[in-house]
Amino acid sequence: MAHFILVHGAWHGAWCWYKVGPLLRAAGHTVDVFDLPSNGIDRTPPGQATFQDYVDRVVAAIDAAPEPAILVGHSLGGRSISQAAEARPDRVAWLVYLTAIMVRDGEASCFQQSDNAPIFGAIVQAPDGASMSVRPDALKEIFYGGCSVEDVALANACLVPQSTGAAGAPLSLSAGNYGRIPRAYIECTRDNAIPIAIQRRMMDAQPPKRVMSMDTDHSPFFSAALDLARHLDSLA
Repeated sequence: MAHFILVHGAWHGAWCWYKVGPLLRAAGHTVDVFDLPSNGIDRTPPGQATFQDYVDRVVAAIDAAPEPAILVGHSLGGRSISQAAEARPDRVAWLVYLTAIMVRDGEASCFQQSDNAPIFGAIVQAPDGASMSVRPDALKEIFYGGCSVEDVALANACLVPQSTGAAGAPLSLSAGNYGRIPRAYIECTRDNAIPIAIQRRMMDAQPPKRVMSMDTDHSPFFSAALDLARHLDSLA
């Protein structure tokens, strides 16, 4: 059995794991989920949340884990698990990128200027620049294409503005720490937030030890929770 730490992506919170967490626990694992600063029900103002705050929250979960943990990062959460693993390499059993940002030392984003990802036209910046949101009419197409009406309604009720300061800092990773932890990538072939071509470009740049493929949208924790839980269980 294993200890999983599930880290949500931009705009989301611990609530997005409400199906996957119980499935992993039913399989005998322990699971930790939480809100990153300014996400979910955490009331940190977006302008005060930093990427280091995100990393510190994940590191605290690693330190509290009963054993070396399997870190699972969804989307933007991939950045946080990478940097946290750099800080605690002996306490991380696997790094799992769920259609997530998996970039190298010194990089901040998986996107390039030539990319034509649908999410670019859907993001709305706050007037003060401290946060960004996604247009409500674009949410289903980009994040939840295969999700139920109920789960899309849940997301609409729970999504919050994403701190821009916490989203863009470059990573500082080393071969001796981050580089020695086994990585798995769960690609989602119908993702419109991080399209499959971009996911595979990241994997080409630093090949993971294991690759698992899901024919889903950006949110398999909703649209294919049982299959996702089985993939994660296989790493234990």
